[in-house]
Amino acid sequence: MFVSHTSELREFPRHGSYVDAVERAISACGDVIVDMADFPAADLPSAQLCAERVRSCDVYVGVLGTRYGSPVRDRPEVSYTELEFEAATGAGLERLVFVLDTGAEVTGIPPSGLIDLEFGARQEAFRRRVWDSLVTQPFSNPATLGQLVERSLRDLGGRHRAREAACLPVRLAPRPAFLAGREELLAELDARLAGPPGHPGPRLVALCGMGGAGKTSVAVEYAHRHLAGVGVCWQFAAEDPAVLAAEFAVLAAQLGAREVMDARDPVASVHAVLARAGAGWLLVFDNVPDRASVEAFVPPAGPGRMLITTQNQHWPPGQALQVPVLDPEVAADFLVIRTGDPDRAAARGLAAELGGLPLALEQAAAYMQATGTTLARYLPLFRDRQADLLARGEASGHPADVAATLGLALSRLAEEAPAAAGLMRLLAFLAPEPVPLALLLASEQAAGRLGPEVADVAGPLLGDPVAAGDAITALRRYSLVTPAGDGLVLVHRLVQAITRAQLPAEAADQWEQAAAALVDAAVPADAQRPVAWPVCAVLLPHALAVLDLTRGGMWQIAQSLGYSGSYPAARDLFQLIVNAHRDSDADGPEHSDTLAARYHLARWTGEAGDAAGARDQFAALLPIRERVLGSEHPSTLGTRHELARWTGHAGDAAGARDQFAALLPIRERVQGPEHPDTLTTRHQLAYWTGEAGDAAGARDQFAALLPIRERVQGSEHPDTLTTRAHLARWTGHAGDAAGARDQAAALLPIRERVQGSEHPDTLTTRHDLAYWTGQAGDAAGARDQLAALLPIRERVLGSEHRGTLTTRHDLAYWTGQAGDAAGARDQLAALLPIRERVQGPDHPDTLTARANLGYWTGQAEDAAADVS
Repeated sequence: MFVSHTSELREFPRHGSYVDAVERAISACGDVIVDMADFPAADLPSAQLCAERVRSCDVYVGVLGTRYGSPVRDRPEVSYTELEFEAATGAGLERLVFVLDTGAEVTGIPPSGLIDLEFGARQEAFRRRVWDSLVTQPFSNPATLGQLVERSLRDLGGRHRAREAACLPVRLAPRPAFLAGREELLAELDARLAGPPGHPGPRLVALCGMGGAGKTSVAVEYAHRHLAGVGVCWQFAAEDPAVLAAEFAVLAAQLGAREVMDARDPVASVHAVLARAGAGWLLVFDNVPDRASVEAFVPPAGPGRMLITTQNQHWPPGQALQVPVLDPEVAADFLVIRTGDPDRAAARGLAAELGGLPLALEQAAAYMQATGTTLARYLPLFRDRQADLLARGEASGHPADVAATLGLALSRLAEEAPAAAGLMRLLAFLAPEPVPLALLLASEQAAGRLGPEVADVAGPLLGDPVAAGDAITALRRYSLVTPAGDGLVLVHRLVQAITRAQLPAEAADQWEQAAAALVDAAVPADAQRPVAWPVCAVLLPHALAVLDLTRGGMWQIAQSLGYSGSYPAARDLFQLIVNAHRDSDADGPEHSDTLAARYHLARWTGEAGDAAGARDQFAALLPIRERVLGSEHPSTLGTRHELARWTGHAGDAAGARDQFAALLPIRERVQGPEHPDTLTTRHQLAYWTGEAGDAAGARDQFAALLPIRERVQGSEHPDTLTTRAHLARWTGHAGDAAGARDQAAALLPIRERVQGSEHPDTLTTRHDLAYWTGQAGDAAGARDQLAALLPIRERVLGSEHRGTLTTRHDLAYWTGQAGDAAGARDQLAALLPIRERVQGPDHPDTLTARANLGYWTGQAEDAAADVS
């Protein structure tokens, strides 16, 4: 490859020049680069040597900018660039010419590099002669130029191979002009079609994916890459069996093997020829509806490969190969290269909005090029006018736009499977995240909350897993959903958008309300139970998409986030809930629901690490509740209770103790001395008495409270068991570690039997037992108990729950106490960044971990020094 270029293109852009991009592209195609930079010393005149250098090559690649360059010493009327083009033309070389787009906003070349004061007129005349003599390709950035060069060289190689095989039957669409992010998929496709050794029969792969995923582009690219290695390459339009049969008649005539031909059955004739073929063959069946429609056309024998493109996901194991949407970064790269616009932030945003769908990306890029729109201007326009823009822009190599492609699949679905079409409408209003479909459709109770149109179509799916399975099967025939795990399906955001756009406004309202009703009904009633946490987590994005923030289901999900340890997420969601109630015409700032939401916001603010913030929020809430509800209303007393608790957690244990001491007689008088809320206040008073420095007083108060709770609430009530746990704790803090250990050991089997072996409270008791085992003198035993507990807490609570992090911290501590200072140091070094990220750098637990890391680091260094 002889590379001819003007001087500024070797120098700019500084971070990677245009010529560098050209040379990388040529090397990627496996070709050898020749240019005037490696001129050998010779006695020949410069013009003659240059011309001979050009004529020694197979292909001329010209990259023309605006600088004329140096005139040839023995032919000063021309530059070396002109001379090289003249020599290539005279020698009849293949010429690939790329011309810098001087009208582009950004080229990476400074103005001084673009202007040639001495020979600019000559260079412009030369560029005009080149434009007039052959087809040129414009470029404005190195990435685009490199892609254009590589594509042109591969196409040129394909044309040469095609000419060599001109006598062979070939019918194939043009090679895709732009194909991004498909190398791994093409490699997997090649591996599958290569087949295992000793398997001579035909191999088949079905490329499955939604409309616009680029299945045909992948198939055609694969075929072009392997064209030289086959004797027959034929692409069939396979959507209509009648058209497919006619295509076989054309191929039969092309094959022309009369000894095996049967004019009455061209399909059998083609099969017979391919079965006896000495060379390999490749057939592409494009846009196949299903297996049955193409089964009779698939050759049963011969050394061939078959590619099927289809939206239908139902194929035998090993035959289906999913064509996914593009990775977000690959999609952003495509937009930058395709449009020539370097705005990567806007490209990433648009790639996300388009969900990485290749057809949508190409269509958007074509629209931007046609209208001169930048990525930054197109992105907000798309968000505002999504349905309109999905029907605009001509995508290269695709006959229909995104709206038409996906709309056709939806229309066919409505005709073939109305219930599945109804399910698609429900899915269209949910978030573009995995949908727990089995959960949403599990209960028939939501049927009464559906509008009449929705109930007629989607009602039969509720509570009937067989009918729901049939609907999912129909959706997968068009790749409108893809499996995303057990009971989960995923819908592309553009499928959702086009489904919504097809619905009249009144019908859309009914379907959106139905989706909200199903999500609301699926939210577990008890957010405190660990079994509810993963359910609420998977429902969260869909609840945010369709549920009003004031709905009970949204409250339950927010509570679940907190109980599962996602305190910041619970806090943030309750902030949204508070705002919704406060701004609602039905509620307002002093409505009971608004005040209740503020209560929970304050609580989860504290649990997220901001104890002072929680205290201040409860302090602001209390006078409002006193005024609106009365000073002795149970909700007001509950607010006083929480204000006292967070006063303590904010660092004022004595203040908390005194507030609880003041609250207790009020609760005894208003609610009764043995009311559960009164007993809870007694519990907190005992706790903060201990935290204020009187461990023995705390122990005695818990000892007095326990028999009352046993009598009033029962000996195995969770509150009673919690009081037993705190009695054990303060027994230990009062100086009796062995007594605390024994009490925790006695409590543990009761909790395991009553609450379950993996209930969070049971796990807390296991943690306490390990801690007091260590305090009683058995550091190794504490370490081993915590090591056994940690994986259970990680699995049940999550790896970043506060309880799990506490177990990790104490495991490190007792590892050190058991004699392994370096192990303690390493465990704390791994824990600290997690606590900083999850709980915040200034959270008390984070500060404790940081201090202990410093301590055990010092201990480990001392131990190492002693050894040396």
